[in-house]
Amino acid sequence: MNSIRSSAPPTSRFRWIICALLFFSTTNNYLDRQVIGYLKDYVFCAPVAQGGFGWSTTDFGHLTAFFTGVYAGFTLIIGWVIDKIGTKLGLALSLIFWSVCGIVNAFVGSLVTAHIIIRSLFAAGEAGNFPASIKTVAEWFPKRERALATAIFNAGSNSGAMIAAIFVPWCIIHFGVEHGWKMAFILTGASGFLWLIFWFWLYAPPARHPKLSRAEYDYIHIDDEKAAAVEENGDQAKTFSWLKLFGYRQAWAFFVGKFMTDGIWWFYLFWLPDYLFKQFHMTPRQVMLPTFIVYGVAIVGSIYGGSIPMTLIKRGMPVYRARMTTMFLIALCPLFVLLTQYFGDVNRFGGWAATLAVAMICIGATAHQAWSANLFTTVSDMFPKKTVASVTGIGTTAGGVGGVLVQLLPGLFIDDFKLTAQTTYLIMFVICALSYLVAWAIMKALVPRHKPITDL
Repeated sequence: MNSIRSSAPPTSRFRWIICALLFFSTTNNYLDRQVIGYLKDYVFCAPVAQGGFGWSTTDFGHLTAFFTGVYAGFTLIIGWVIDKIGTKLGLALSLIFWSVCGIVNAFVGSLVTAHIIIRSLFAAGEAGNFPASIKTVAEWFPKRERALATAIFNAGSNSGAMIAAIFVPWCIIHFGVEHGWKMAFILTGASGFLWLIFWFWLYAPPARHPKLSRAEYDYIHIDDEKAAAVEENGDQAKTFSWLKLFGYRQAWAFFVGKFMTDGIWWFYLFWLPDYLFKQFHMTPRQVMLPTFIVYGVAIVGSIYGGSIPMTLIKRGMPVYRARMTTMFLIALCPLFVLLTQYFGDVNRFGGWAATLAVAMICIGATAHQAWSANLFTTVSDMFPKKTVASVTGIGTTAGGVGGVLVQLLPGLFIDDFKLTAQTTYLIMFVICALSYLVAWAIMKALVPRHKPITDL
């Protein structure tokens, strides 16, 4: 098939069905991942006399840090593996592995070490989701639509977190502490196998997909400078050196963006329930609604943030300039998070304090998802499709390293420095607010103008 130079989208839209599959895999990914965030104060750090495990804040910090660290380590290589074996098999194997590990997590008792080991194996499986998904978007969408497609599937992280916000507390309330945490792991882990049916039924590479029309195939490749090469299962016409990727400023710009900001999202995921417990003394039932709202609002922001570059590109703005302009505007939004603890002062704002604080966190979480959708897309803007999963994997590793550091900070501040929870979260929200502007400035300094990679 040869690409054509037409800006009109085709009438067929099968590529969006593929995007929907990625959305649901990411939903499952985050549903399984988020379970431990809601079990912290219900089970892990609850007193033994109340049926809990009696862990310290540092113990929980170590659990999330090990998860994040192993996740980071495996994304360093899993992207390269997916570039070799293809997205269909790569994403399926990843989901099977993390789902099985999620179920096994229900049978390890209360030992911190046992949970760390199983959750680390779980993280190794989850590491394949984003490299495979970003590569799929690069293969199935033209550049003008990639940020929107990424924003849509990335919204699955919010959808999964929303479901967890309702489902995990429901398990604790319905089954009791003793059995509820086990059922949360088992049922969320088992849910992934339903997705596999649709994935194997509906997915194939564009060049070989029986349901993809010629017009839609040509539209997908509208930005290509040459006719599309064979796209999947390691059959690319030219191989590339994985280590050579580290020699490009474009790669380092992506790595820095991930390192500086991924940890903020990990913080929201794993520590938001704890913040609501400690700051506002919420019960398990009360914490369900605000966390559900935070991730629900973030879905809207993610999709809207992903659509902004497409609008700017349609108006004639170059792709890279549209992407970086959008990311700068998004980086300003988390500054509202600086007001979280001010508005969260119950003595000053009374019954409105929790609502106002959660509103600030909503802005921060929304901005992160919009930022993430555009940041991921910078890879496919500048690198050949055959390298996208590898670059994404390395960048996700950098983000995981940043995430490990962020996960360790609350336990360090509370248990070692003996800071109050209020002071600890004030420091954390300052970090959340400023990280994006710092990341954007470094990225812009590394790649001031669009320079696509052509020698790989």
